[in-house]
Amino acid sequence: MMRTLRIKRAAYPAAFLLGLALTIPPVPMAPVRDSALQQAVDRTMAGHAGALVVVEVSSGAILASNNLQLAAHGLERPGSTVKPFVLMALLDSHKVNAEERLICKRPLLIGRTRMDCTHTADVTELNADDAIAYSCNSYFAQVAPRLTENELVEVFRRAGFDSVSGLTDGEASGRIGRPLNRVELQLEALGDSGIEVTPLELLEAYRKLALHVRAGEHGPVFDGLEHSVTYGMAHAVNVEGMRVAGKTGTASSAHNPRTHGFFVGYAPAEKPEIVVVVFLARGRGMEAAAVAQPVFAEYLRRAPRP
Repeated sequence: MMRTLRIKRAAYPAAFLLGLALTIPPVPMAPVRDSALQQAVDRTMAGHAGALVVVEVSSGAILASNNLQLAAHGLERPGSTVKPFVLMALLDSHKVNAEERLICKRPLLIGRTRMDCTHTADVTELNADDAIAYSCNSYFAQVAPRLTENELVEVFRRAGFDSVSGLTDGEASGRIGRPLNRVELQLEALGDSGIEVTPLELLEAYRKLALHVRAGEHGPVFDGLEHSVTYGMAHAVNVEGMRVAGKTGTASSAHNPRTHGFFVGYAPAEKPEIVVVVFLARGRGMEAAAVAQPVFAEYLRRAPRP
C-alpha cells in the first residue's frame, strides 16, 4: 500500500507542507545492507557518543547505522535543523520575499536567552538563501513572528516532528509545544526550546525534501542547503567531486547545559540518492557535519559521478 504525501508545487520547497499529491514508496523495515557504508559509519563514529543513520532516498531503506536505538528514541532539541521548514512556510504564504535582505543584529537577545549568530561578522545582510547557508539566528528571529503560534506548530507537525518516521520499529514520537508569546515563538522557530525530535524524525523530514528535489523542485531553501555545505555553516561535510546539501543544528538539552550537535543532509544535491543524519550527544552541529563527511565520501568513492 502506497503512502501519499500532499504537496503543492512551487518555485520554492513548500513541498510537503501544503497541496498537490506526491506518492512516496512504503518504508521497509530493512536491516543494514551496505557493508562498505556500514564500515565508514562505524569508523567515523568511533569515540563519539551519539548516532548516525544512512537511508536510501527513493525507498527509505536503512543502508547503514550506528546506535539505531538512540536515533529512534532519543528526544532532543533540534536547533537550526528546523529552520528550512520555517522558511518554506513563510515563503509559501508570501510572508517573506526570497530576495528581501535583513540585517544581522548582534548581540541577539530573545527574552533572557542570548542567541548571537555564529557565522562570521562580515556577513551583515542576508536574503532567504543566505539565511539558510549561514544559519542566521537574527534573520529567523525577525521573520518567525510573521507566523502565528498555531501556524508554527502546524509547520512542525506537517514536517513530521511529532510522529514516528516509520524507518524502524518501536520509535518514540517528538514533542511540539504551542508557544504562548513572541519570545517563545522565536525560540521554538530556532529549534532552541518548545520542540524535541528524534534523529529519525529529522532524517525522514529531510528525506522528503530530497524526494522533492528528485521530482524537480527548486528554490532558495534548497539553494541555501547546498550553499551551507559549499561555503556556509556545514562546510565541514563538503566532498570534492559531489554536491552535498544539508544543515547543522546546535542546542542544549532541556536538562543539560552542554550542547549537542546535529547534521542532516542529502547527496548528490542535484538528484539525491542518500540522506544522512548525525547526532552527537556532546558537541556542535559543525562537528556533526565533519563526522558525516567520510560517509558521503565513501558513497562517492564507490559510485563516482561524471
